[in-house]
Amino acid sequence: MSIDLFACSAIVMAYLLGSIPFAVVSSHIFGLADPRSYGSKNPGATNVLRSGNKAAAAVTLIGDLAKGWLAVYLARAYGVGHGLTEGIVGLVALAVFLGHLYPVFLKFKGGKGVATAAGVLLALDPRLGLATLATWLIIAYTLRYSSLAALVAAAAAPLFALFLWGSDVLLLAVGIIAMALIGKHWSNLQRLMAGTEPKIGAKKTAS
Repeated sequence: MSIDLFACSAIVMAYLLGSIPFAVVSSHIFGLADPRSYGSKNPGATNVLRSGNKAAAAVTLIGDLAKGWLAVYLARAYGVGHGLTEGIVGLVALAVFLGHLYPVFLKFKGGKGVATAAGVLLALDPRLGLATLATWLIIAYTLRYSSLAALVAAAAAPLFALFLWGSDVLLLAVGIIAMALIGKHWSNLQRLMAGTEPKIGAKKTAS
């Protein structure tokens, strides 16, 4: 798979879009402490929620989801005329997701990628995105653990994609995203097993 200048530009722009730290931006807008200074120290919506400000958490969630969706949507909607293949779209999806995990604007120390991954999946296939989101919501609502919901949804996403698409080049991108999500939540899994993982909405603790 050869990559031309336009494709390279699309991948780089997707990474930079993914690097926008909405948790830090929304916390600044709402006059909150930097989310990297309390709780899990993760710049994501769940940790912002620990500040007690639901509006800031909602802005973070929407922003992180939207950037994942936008990068893939633009690649698909406008990239075909410039020769972007499904393989390149898969690389764009990975780039925006990895931008959130390893953002250049935060010295490559980003969030865990759940919302951004959801946006990516919704843009790749709304059925895939909705099925994965539904899995997350069911686990999160019933058990109140965001991390457990993320782990289950991440494991389910490639299975949903395989069922919907069969063998497809984009299945590889979904699989990589799922493995990265599970890897990012490994410490959460250990805390879940130890019974020390905080539930959704738990207040921030001192850093």
